[in-house]
Amino acid sequence: MRVVVDLARCQGYGQCVFLAPEVFSMDGEEALFYDLGPDEAQRTKVLRAAAACPVQALQVEGKDVEPGRASHDEAREDRAADRGSDRVFLRSGRVVVVGASLAGLRGAEMLRAEGFEGSLTVIGDEPYEPYDRPPLSKQVLAGRIPADGTALPRLRDIAATWRLGTAATGLDMMAKRVLLADGQEVPFDRLLIATGVRARPWPDEDEAALEGVISVRTRDDGARLRELVAAGPRRVLIIGAGFAGSEAASVCRSLGLPVTVVEAGDAPLVGALGSVVGRIAAGLQREHGVDLRCGVTVTSLDGDPAGRLRRAHLSDGSVLDVDVAVAALGGIRNVEWLRGSGLAAGVWGVACDAGCRAFDVNGLVTDDVFVAGDVARAPHPLFGYEFLALEHWGNAVAEAEIAAHNMVHAETGRWPHLAVPEFWSSQFGVNIKSVGVPSLADEVVVTQGSVESRRFVAAYGFQGRIIGAVSFDHALWLDFYKDLIEEAAPFPPAFPMVGGDGMRATPAGFPAPSVPTHDATVVVTGHEPSERRAAYVRQRRDASPTPLRAFRQAQPRKPG
Repeated sequence: MRVVVDLARCQGYGQCVFLAPEVFSMDGEEALFYDLGPDEAQRTKVLRAAAACPVQALQVEGKDVEPGRASHDEAREDRAADRGSDRVFLRSGRVVVVGASLAGLRGAEMLRAEGFEGSLTVIGDEPYEPYDRPPLSKQVLAGRIPADGTALPRLRDIAATWRLGTAATGLDMMAKRVLLADGQEVPFDRLLIATGVRARPWPDEDEAALEGVISVRTRDDGARLRELVAAGPRRVLIIGAGFAGSEAASVCRSLGLPVTVVEAGDAPLVGALGSVVGRIAAGLQREHGVDLRCGVTVTSLDGDPAGRLRRAHLSDGSVLDVDVAVAALGGIRNVEWLRGSGLAAGVWGVACDAGCRAFDVNGLVTDDVFVAGDVARAPHPLFGYEFLALEHWGNAVAEAEIAAHNMVHAETGRWPHLAVPEFWSSQFGVNIKSVGVPSLADEVVVTQGSVESRRFVAAYGFQGRIIGAVSFDHALWLDFYKDLIEEAAPFPPAFPMVGGDGMRATPAGFPAPSVPTHDATVVVTGHEPSERRAAYVRQRRDASPTPLRAFRQAQPRKPG
């Protein structure tokens, strides 16, 4: 049996822990841990837990649980009139999904739920069926579950042809074909791009090849890192204190390992939450024994003659004896295979409209190419139509379902993706959640709770309105703040809150784009004129629709 919990939706009620304690457990006040592949003997308890969850956050394989959604079969009949010219496509069309990921799987499932009966091909560069990535830096690293126990539950049969272990290398938009690394081509009528993000490696190739230097993004990464920490290293070095790095540090400390975290910014999580909340996160790390060094970078890594990592040199002149170095340097969007395709793909991802339809390089919406998940960047009306690129679990699911729905519906029946971004992380026994786009803010204020007790909510403001909120073990309140964001409520909030510590609004302290911090998780792309530039590309008269202009986004951030 496979189980997955939408932890952005989970609010820590603990009903699952009460009803199925062999599968679910709490770490601290609100952070939930669970077994993704419990024994079949636990099915009855797990199903009861899924039914009792007040926010319907549990998804169980073999049980069509799609919270708050009416029966797709019934909805299919209701929407039949909308399909018009799509009926032939529904019966005999060809859909290709590039990306055997969470977004790819949920998009494929949604296509079948919407009544698509044609051929469905899923292409993935890894040899594994879609798996859940967040547990790799938590349950897998802690040794609670094996890396191969992270496969995502199937919510319905998708009857797909799987092309796993073969990367897509190109896209021919005119011929409607996906080119594969093995030289084969896969034709399509409609395409869903869900290729996601890969880890940014340590930039020195020789040092990156040392035994003990590793990133955490893939299932193989997770398995290897678990082996390294289980061997009892002298010290673990975490390079980058974004969410991934901070979570890895948390687990390593829980295993009793000496940990040093090196962050180029002035605090952990500064790219996502700003320095005011980042300093609170810094206190949390130090209270748990992390040797946290901010404003410092790693300048080089040394190995022994056998090729094993032995030392790290820092920019402050210090030298650390380490056996494991986790490069938590953020992600790189997997768009290289789209080079020359004519799609608007760059370092921030593939641009698309709010209905997940991809733009070409001229800014025209394509009819048959859709994008979902971490690789997509789309405008959001709540945030001034800025293009947002989100590395969020819940966003990947929602965007994939909307893309799949819009693939099979005529224009009048299509859905926009307007959900307010949500994100979660658990580290050092604290459940951290955010809603909205904190990284867009210019000010922040703690509105309720206590910073000293690490249980509080901070609201973020931009030009006099609330645009985000972050909670530390106060997740129950975030729906309230989501409503305020949707209402464009004034900032700072005018109402008194229970437990507020009287803090006044203060600059949020987000670093300039040139500062190499990591894991913002919500990236407002291209909103600064200095972050992009245009170059004129002459169009050949005998060529088919080549771009008139090519936009080049800001260079990727340098690792710290």
